[in-house]
Amino acid sequence: MSPMSLEEARRFHDEVLVLDLHADTPKLMHWGRFDISARHERRRPRQVSLFGHVDLPRMRDGGMGAQVFGMWTWPYPQRGCAASIHGQIDALTAAADKHGDQMVFCRTGDDVRQARREGKIAALAGIEGGQALEGTMEHLAAFALRGVRSLGLVHFTRNAIGSPAFGIGSKDDRGLSEFGRDVVREMNRLGVIVDLAHINRAGFFEAVELSTDPCLVTHTGVSGVHQRWRNIDDEQIRAVAARGGAVGIIFATQHIGGNTVERVADHILHVIDVAGEDAPALGSDFDGFVTPPVGLEDASMMPALTAALSARGVGLPVLEKILGGNALRVLDAVPPRTGVEA
Repeated sequence: MSPMSLEEARRFHDEVLVLDLHADTPKLMHWGRFDISARHERRRPRQVSLFGHVDLPRMRDGGMGAQVFGMWTWPYPQRGCAASIHGQIDALTAAADKHGDQMVFCRTGDDVRQARREGKIAALAGIEGGQALEGTMEHLAAFALRGVRSLGLVHFTRNAIGSPAFGIGSKDDRGLSEFGRDVVREMNRLGVIVDLAHINRAGFFEAVELSTDPCLVTHTGVSGVHQRWRNIDDEQIRAVAARGGAVGIIFATQHIGGNTVERVADHILHVIDVAGEDAPALGSDFDGFVTPPVGLEDASMMPALTAALSARGVGLPVLEKILGGNALRVLDAVPPRTGVEA
C-alpha cells in the first residue's frame, strides 16, 4: 500500500474511530470559562501555545470521534480537590447538554460507538491525580457514579496513594500505600480504569500486578526513544500490554525529545516493536501546558500523525488500532460497575 496523503488520512479518520486518551480542557472550561464549542485560533509554527489546543470545530476538522478529558487539581491544600473535580465534571456535562447536537457525555465503549453512529463527538471523563480523593473512598465512589472512567493514581506530588516519578515526594523504591492498594481494588470493583501515567516505577508495577483489570498509561513517552523522567521503559510497556492494557503516546515535545510529527511516530512504533500492535494508543496531553510538535499543533492536525505512520509502513488495520481501537478495547474490558447518577 502506498503511503497516505494528508487528505487521504483525513478521509480515513471519517471511517474509523479516533480516540485520544488525555486532554486537560475541563480545567480551562471550569476555571477559565473556555468555550469548547467555539473555534479558537491555531497558533502559528514556532509560536508556543501551552493550552487552547482542543475545541469541537477543530476536533471535527481532525476527524476525532472521542476524547477522554483529564481533570486535574492543585494538590495543596488537598481539601477542595474533590470539589474542583466535580466542578470540572459539571463544566463538561453542561457543555455536552448545551451542544448535544455535536457532543455527548459517554461512559462505555458502546456509548462511544453510538455517538459515532450519530455523528457526535464522545466525551469521557478521567481524573489526573489521586489527591482528588482527599484520602477517602467516598470520593472515589462519587466520581464513579458520575461517570469517571479512569483515575491517574498520582500526578506531580506524593499523595495518600503513592509517589510520582518526578515531583514533590518522589522516591523510586516507594510502592503503593495500604490505602493505595485499597484504591486499586475499589477501582476494579467500581469499573474505574487504573491510569499509571506519572507514577513512580515501584508503584507502577505494584498497581499492574494488583489490578484485575487492564490498565492504561494515558499519556507518556517511552524511554527506548528518549530518556526522560516522564517516560516509561520497555519492561513497563510489556507489563501493561501483557494484561490487555494500552499506552497512550504523548505529543509534548519536551517528553518525546523532538519537535516533529515523526518523533511522535517514533514513540508509537517503539511500543509496537516492544509489545505488539495491540499496545499503542493516542495520549496527546493537549491543553496540558505542553508544547506540541510543529504540524501537530492542535486537534485539527491529527491526520498528520496518521499520514506519518502510514509513510513508515503501518497498514490500515494497525492504524485503526492505534487511533482508537486499542483504547476502545480497554473501555470495553472495564465497564462501569456502579449505578448512574440521575
